[in-house]
Amino acid sequence: MYDQIDSNKRSSIILIVVFFLLLGAMGYFMGVYSGGGQYPYVGVVVAILFSLVFTSFSYFGGDKVALISSGAKKVEKTDNPYLYRMVENLCITAGMPVPKVHIIPDPAINAFATGRNPELASIAITTGAIEKLKNEELEGVIAHELSHIKNYDIRFMMLVAVLVGSIAIMSDVFIRMSFFGRGRKSDSKNSGGSVMLIVGLVFIILSPIVARLIKLMISRRREYLADASGSLLTRYPEGLARALEKIAQQSQPMEKASTATAHLFIANPFKSKGIKGWFSTHPPVEDRIKKLRGMA
Repeated sequence: MYDQIDSNKRSSIILIVVFFLLLGAMGYFMGVYSGGGQYPYVGVVVAILFSLVFTSFSYFGGDKVALISSGAKKVEKTDNPYLYRMVENLCITAGMPVPKVHIIPDPAINAFATGRNPELASIAITTGAIEKLKNEELEGVIAHELSHIKNYDIRFMMLVAVLVGSIAIMSDVFIRMSFFGRGRKSDSKNSGGSVMLIVGLVFIILSPIVARLIKLMISRRREYLADASGSLLTRYPEGLARALEKIAQQSQPMEKASTATAHLFIANPFKSKGIKGWFSTHPPVEDRIKKLRGMA
């Protein structure tokens, strides 16, 4: 477990470097295309500064945005002793600080964790989960979210989401700029310049797709890890498996779910089946249940 935490911290740094390189490359091609033939690296500087501002804002305030957008309300032990004590007991078992506890007024069964580190983390559970799940099932869900906190998945995935968003915005700006004809008109005799522009155009258009696929792969891997870590914490994988079964059977999506925060939840807050399920940030529930029951 400690090796996994260290691995997540190292991966966070590597991930930031890779995405910054990708953003820098996008900035370079944008600089070349927009008429910066003599100073193409101006685009690189602009891209890096943009991503730094965007990442800093999300890193320090992303958890608050996620909680507000989901309608989560902070509770103390006196407000809901049953839920708070369950979180508290699991934290004692895991040897970690007790996160801030929030309740989302929503009949759907779901939960998520957010924050930069275990000391500044928050966990949010829907009223549907509290009311519809049995004790051991709710405990399995909470243990899953606490595992995200302890494994530093919440910080890791927040950085992934922010950087993927940065790349998408940069690509959108470039495409709009190209559409309105502000791109540099390359000399037809300069075949090398034309090739550079074509390569840059393809690269910038494909970058958001590649970034999105990387995000999906990382997110799914983290969900499997949290399932295993949560089961290790409760010593009862069947509890989480039954909770996931109830989540799979519910028909209504969450009322205040958004695509920006969907990857944070224990299960996709939208109903994604068929082709849409291929692009979900969560692995198939059936597969997660099968793996959990294989641990018993």
